[in-house]
Amino acid sequence: MIYVPETIKSALSALALNKIRTFLTMLGVIIGVFSVVSLVAVVQGFQNYITDQFSALGSNLILVTPSVGEGQDPSRAFMGNKLSLKNVDTINLYVGDKISVITPSIRIAKTAEYKTKTYASTVVGGNYQSYSVYGLETDTGSYYTKSDDSKKASVVFISSDVKKELFGDRNPVGEKIKIENTNFEVLGVAKPKGGNFDDRIFMPDTSLKAVFNIEALSSIALKANEGLDVDEVMREVKVALLKDMKIDDFSVVTQKDVLSSIDQILGVLSSALAAVAGISLLVGGIGIMNIMLVSVTERTQEIGLRKALGATSKNIGRQFLAEAIFISLGGGMVGLLLGYLSTLAVASFINATIPWWAVALAMGFSIFVGVVFGTYPALSASKKDPIEALRFE
Repeated sequence: MIYVPETIKSALSALALNKIRTFLTMLGVIIGVFSVVSLVAVVQGFQNYITDQFSALGSNLILVTPSVGEGQDPSRAFMGNKLSLKNVDTINLYVGDKISVITPSIRIAKTAEYKTKTYASTVVGGNYQSYSVYGLETDTGSYYTKSDDSKKASVVFISSDVKKELFGDRNPVGEKIKIENTNFEVLGVAKPKGGNFDDRIFMPDTSLKAVFNIEALSSIALKANEGLDVDEVMREVKVALLKDMKIDDFSVVTQKDVLSSIDQILGVLSSALAAVAGISLLVGGIGIMNIMLVSVTERTQEIGLRKALGATSKNIGRQFLAEAIFISLGGGMVGLLLGYLSTLAVASFINATIPWWAVALAMGFSIFVGVVFGTYPALSASKKDPIEALRFE
């Protein structure tokens, strides 16, 4: 009788005799598992990045944005944007005792210039309270004041990446940068915060509106007082805004709502990418079946000889099934290793991680592919008649 350890040894020996063919057969599974793991890791990285960005803003953040109806093009919603400074005053009037800070927000893409250097940045206009709303910290200099906002002062507070690209190691405080032919004095530099915050230029919203002739707000950001129910404050903000606008003109959301929506979108994207990459595993499985059937034909005499020496049909079938599983499982392990290495490679750019379910899915599917696509060749081998097999040439 041939025991399971002997079956495994025979399967590994048979695969070792054809190393190149074994590797090429594994390749489909390797690519499939690598694709699943690396794509899911990158999506997870984006999810971690977004979560970190929202966490940095605080759990009591509330955003008022132009409303986007179901099936509506977001660009059309912003073209009909009705948010204005009047809405900020309305919120302060009716809900001012329940919020700590509030700022209008206007975001536009502009290129900043300093001598011969340029930097494409996002210019963010907000009042002096935007410093607290965005959770900024000062590295050098200071933020603009309420007086600067009132005077429409041509001043800016730049992020770390802007400082690095335009000024290098120099202290930029007091220097002037040019944005669309208008000079702005640099008041200070923010400490690195991560993500999009590090490539922004902050200025008073009054200055931005005057220089770039923009009236509509991109959004209104505010923070509820500590200890209050954020959902209740959000409801009161919505009631206050209904005094100025129709319900279809705006949306009021909390950080939790935005994060939940993004997580759902990324979750669907992650599943879709994993499903697409899983097709590679199916192709790899078909390759395994094809090569195993060829192997059965090539080893017909070997099968006949082993049966003549006492091996049962189960022994023969078990060995060929073991070979298919080893090919698939080996390919899965190599693919997982390559996926892990690719995740390490992009970790310096984005916080990519491999979730446990992706590992379990990839390895489980690898074994599944080996069993499913190895069963038919194994049955084919086990059913060989020993006499006919010995006569096969």
